[in-house]
Amino acid sequence: MEPSDPVEIGRVVAPHGRCGTLRVRATGSGRHLRQGVEPFVADRRRRISRVQQTPKGFLIDLEDVKDRSEADDLRGKGLVLDRQELDAPEEDEFYIDDLVGLTTLDEAGQALGIVEMTFETPAHEVLVIFRDKDDEDAPTRYVPFTREHVPDVDLAARRLTIRPPES
Repeated sequence: MEPSDPVEIGRVVAPHGRCGTLRVRATGSGRHLRQGVEPFVADRRRRISRVQQTPKGFLIDLEDVKDRSEADDLRGKGLVLDRQELDAPEEDEFYIDDLVGLTTLDEAGQALGIVEMTFETPAHEVLVIFRDKDDEDAPTRYVPFTREHVPDVDLAARRLTIRPPES
């Protein structure tokens, strides 16, 4: 059974060692990458049996992945939960998937574009904002998802206020 409202909680970067351990880059804080959670990985549920956080991400063992070859087959695959399985976000915390599609405004209320995607850097998530899909010459903006550059997020109104970095 597929998740009806999927949210990616991590992505397999590479195998680690010979026994099927996965190196996983978390999406967000990684708090959902914990023992006993059963995310969808490669279109089926897989129980997390062990988790270790490292400076380079997480090392995760899945109950049915027994060797490096099986782990390598999962390289690049997402770990996905249904939204209803997620912990409720804390105040001033957002799921990155919820930001995609939001309208962006500057502090004067002028529309700047739509968040089309995000990507992670070592420092923070970055919002990719397109002004107009039909205008190929419209600038693409890259805005760090920090309080300095995104002072207000209103999920109910489907918009966020941004202070773009100076060029």
